[in-house]
Amino acid sequence: MSGETISHRHTARTAGLALFLLTCLNLFNFIDRYVLPGVQTLVQKEFAVNDAKIGLLTTAFFFTYMIAAPLTGWLGDRLPRKPLIVIGALLWSAATLYTAKVHSYETLLIRHAIVGIGEATFSVFAPALLADYYPEQQRNRVLSIFYLTIPVGGALGYLTGGILGEHYGWRMPFFVAALPGVLIAIAFWFFVREPERGSADSLAPTLNRATFTGLLRNPAFWTATLGLAMWTFAVGGISTFLPTFFVRFAAMSVAKAGTLAGAITVVCGLAGTIAGGWIGQRWQRTNPRALYLLSGWGSLLAIPAGALVFFGPASMMLPAAFVAEFFLFLNTGPLNASIVNSVAAPVRATAISLNLLTIHALGDAISPHLIGRISDASNLRVGLGATLIPLTLSGIILLTGARFAPQQD
Repeated sequence: MSGETISHRHTARTAGLALFLLTCLNLFNFIDRYVLPGVQTLVQKEFAVNDAKIGLLTTAFFFTYMIAAPLTGWLGDRLPRKPLIVIGALLWSAATLYTAKVHSYETLLIRHAIVGIGEATFSVFAPALLADYYPEQQRNRVLSIFYLTIPVGGALGYLTGGILGEHYGWRMPFFVAALPGVLIAIAFWFFVREPERGSADSLAPTLNRATFTGLLRNPAFWTATLGLAMWTFAVGGISTFLPTFFVRFAAMSVAKAGTLAGAITVVCGLAGTIAGGWIGQRWQRTNPRALYLLSGWGSLLAIPAGALVFFGPASMMLPAAFVAEFFLFLNTGPLNASIVNSVAAPVRATAISLNLLTIHALGDAISPHLIGRISDASNLRVGLGATLIPLTLSGIILLTGARFAPQQD
């Protein structure tokens, strides 16, 4: 057996281990993020806060998340990313454990803000690191696997919050979500070797793709980012209030609402993410615009089912929710792969951080609080129904921007 073959297998094993551990970390990242929607009815009861204030908790999280992102992106393009990933995971785990000390709404607001800083570091560095293990043609598949953790983590967060929260109090689910992240971060530190920056890239590092000034006028990056921002506005608001919507309009208990929201998220999220990754992987072999087109149609096809959930008869609420979430998650791998592929290694972490800043500033940093205010002024049906407007914009931006997709060999 040649030395080249042994080296290739070693590199493949390292890449596979990195993908596995980063995916596990991302799972607990999203579990922690979705525990609050599962218990927020209990939090509202304890602290006597309205929908606008409960939505402000998620807004505080994403505000610090998006403010921290540009700094972490700058660091990620200049420093080794492995220690930065470990530090971020330990920070968000420590902040989650701090929930034991939370006995006022204001303290919970601060806790959520601190978690946003820790999660921002991981969300910037992990995709950039994975891009250095895998070439452009494989990144849709790899990032579809990595982002399977969104529906699975969201579902487990709903379930953990709803079931444990109802039986042991709303603080207990946060403890369960925190400790595994510490153990996985330690394993990542000891067993994963960081690859050379840009070692897997094959596309030419043009000025638009490899410099910060070029990034600011890179249409492939900006159409994917703005399309994702509108999608994030809708999904961030829906995920924050979906269990509460079931409690109010389907007469469910907190535990049942969390369980059903979790079941819908994991089943349809998994199915949509896997289907989107599979379709996108094959479609892009014949059409370089495929990842953008698939993502745009996913947003548009979710709209009719979403309207049935929020405004249709009660008998259609759950079936329509399954259909809507399936289409919403079609873009998980394809759209994130489009963003990673739109830039070259020298500015990739910066680009991801700018993407995170934009999608959260225009998306879920404002949508939960805005939906809460609309709900307080009218009702939650109207508040959640407003998310159909940005979903329409998401589809239009992605379909019209598909012509800017980079050409791959």
